[in-house]
Amino acid sequence: MGPLRRLHDWQPRLHAWLRAVRQTPIRPGHHDCCLFGAGAIEAQTGIDIAADWRGRYTTFAGGRRILRKAGYADHVALIAATLPEAHVSAALDGDIAIVPTEDGDAVAVVQGAAVYVLSLSGGLGLAPMAPVQRLFKVG
Repeated sequence: MGPLRRLHDWQPRLHAWLRAVRQTPIRPGHHDCCLFGAGAIEAQTGIDIAADWRGRYTTFAGGRRILRKAGYADHVALIAATLPEAHVSAALDGDIAIVPTEDGDAVAVVQGAAVYVLSLSGGLGLAPMAPVQRLFKVG
């Protein structure tokens, strides 16, 4: 896969996708933080980097196992293999951020000075950019 490029209408596509998933509960293999990031990338580029894994696991451990079999250490490694990394100060709307949590690294989508993250209680939440340590540029 070559470098991903944003579609000309990426902004309305991304906003429509965020609205569509805003209340979707976390469900491994269908809507989890890796697939959330992949969905945001697909909304902007038309390319689903996680198509091979959607619906193929039902637990987080199963998701990690399937990614390792494909040659990725984890969900962050999949994103790092797909998108160029940049300094956090270069963040623009729609870029993919990695937010450290007590449960491990979570994938987030940049929105201004904040990031959209999946809430364990279900749906999207906004978190500050401050804890973000890694950033990946979409297009």
